[in-house]
Amino acid sequence: MSRDLRKILQTNATMPSDTKKRVIKRKKSKTVSNVSRVQPKKIYTEEIEEPKQKVIFKANDGPQTSFLAATEQEVLYGGSAGGGKSYAMVVDPIRYFGNSQASMLLVRRSTEELRELISISKDLYPKAVPGIKFMERDKTWVAPSGATLWMSYLDRDDDVMRYQGQAFNWIGFDELTQWPTPYPWNYMRSRLRASKDSGLPLYMRATTNPGGPGHQWVKKTFIDPSPHNKAFWATDIDTDKTIVWPKGHSREGEPLFKRRFIPATLFDNPYLSEDGMYEANLLSLPEHQRRQLLEGDWDIQEGAAFPEFNRKEHVVEPYDIPNSWVRFRACDYGYGSYTGVLWFAISPSEQLIVYRELYVSKVIATDLADMILEAESGERIRYGVLDSSLWHNRGDTGPSLAEQMIMKGCRWRPSDRSRGSRVAGKNEIHRRLQIDEFTEEPRLVFFNNCTNTISQLPSIPLDKNNPEDVNTNAEDHLYDALRYGIMTRPRSNIFDFDPAVTRTGFQAADATFGY
Repeated sequence: MSRDLRKILQTNATMPSDTKKRVIKRKKSKTVSNVSRVQPKKIYTEEIEEPKQKVIFKANDGPQTSFLAATEQEVLYGGSAGGGKSYAMVVDPIRYFGNSQASMLLVRRSTEELRELISISKDLYPKAVPGIKFMERDKTWVAPSGATLWMSYLDRDDDVMRYQGQAFNWIGFDELTQWPTPYPWNYMRSRLRASKDSGLPLYMRATTNPGGPGHQWVKKTFIDPSPHNKAFWATDIDTDKTIVWPKGHSREGEPLFKRRFIPATLFDNPYLSEDGMYEANLLSLPEHQRRQLLEGDWDIQEGAAFPEFNRKEHVVEPYDIPNSWVRFRACDYGYGSYTGVLWFAISPSEQLIVYRELYVSKVIATDLADMILEAESGERIRYGVLDSSLWHNRGDTGPSLAEQMIMKGCRWRPSDRSRGSRVAGKNEIHRRLQIDEFTEEPRLVFFNNCTNTISQLPSIPLDKNNPEDVNTNAEDHLYDALRYGIMTRPRSNIFDFDPAVTRTGFQAADATFGY
């Protein structure tokens, strides 16, 4: 927390040990009595205690303090319910009320949802900023310096036009996942500006719990790109690439700005966690809601196809894979959308390890073959499995896409497209995500460098019309690659892919396939 904010909000509430004494001289009025005399002047002393200064707000140690002290342009403070997020959001603008040029905006999805924030502000602001006034009609705070904070709503994407032509040095979104699309957040970034002589930083701040209609885009913006509580350069959620200054600019190629995600849990807020009652309420929720609101788990959402996925159990630090372990790859190809390639290793205990991923778009098949061969150079890849439709994608006179890749030296066999294979593949992923009763480890884990797979797998929704399968309209290319690989029935000790060896029914028998 900055010194200015700390000075405003947290003052010393103790009385000095050497209480000051004030000497007061009082004249006693003359009185007439039988003995005529004037009473001598007396000197009276009176102890005067200086008024104690109240602590208006003291940030909890940990995430709440980190949020108020953050210097990145865009910061998300999120996690479980009851972590003190709303109070922190209301407190953050206070440091700027002394600057006459400060213009700030705090929004919720609807006016009804603003009531809690307005109530908190009415309790805090008059104590922290004497003389500040709240304009009920406009829902605006006006400080004696002239600084303003507008508390408003932003319901639909079109509502951003209400702020066209306005400029703010600080913009806050409370409960960010309530916005279904990133459009309002991205547009309001264009309203973020201040004059150079103001000395004001340009900040966008947000709080939220996991879940809600905007869960996925918020997760891709703040959660997936970096380890928690680490600053990172802002990335494009469609390409996952760092956003940079454009060609021709004096700073061409440099990253634009930084983001940061600060996680919080109920246990970071001693005011709610001490008696255990609020925790008990959250424990009583259904599993997906409990994991979101109590544990702050971003890898679970309602309707998810794989609710058993848990980052703590299924994501591991990379390690050196012994050369003796069987390795293979699987690919779901798409030029117009995305291509997903996964590399697998099988441990002696039959644990399946996804240790590398490739996720690209608009790459032709032969170039993809080169990229794959370069990535696995020096490794012994026993086999590869590729979407079987690529053997049917044949020109009038030329080879199929699969055959073009094979001719480059990138060997494949077709994926299992038998009846019921989609559902069978999904069920096998469920089984592998379970904890093995003998090893007490999951049967399937992912190296943490497979960021796209880790992001997509827990987010894939079920098909509402066929709950036994996933929604094929979702981002499922890496899921399909995972399913293709798992449906090869990988084992650590029975595969030998010498072409002379008799193949199983799941292996290609034609030399055209590369084996």
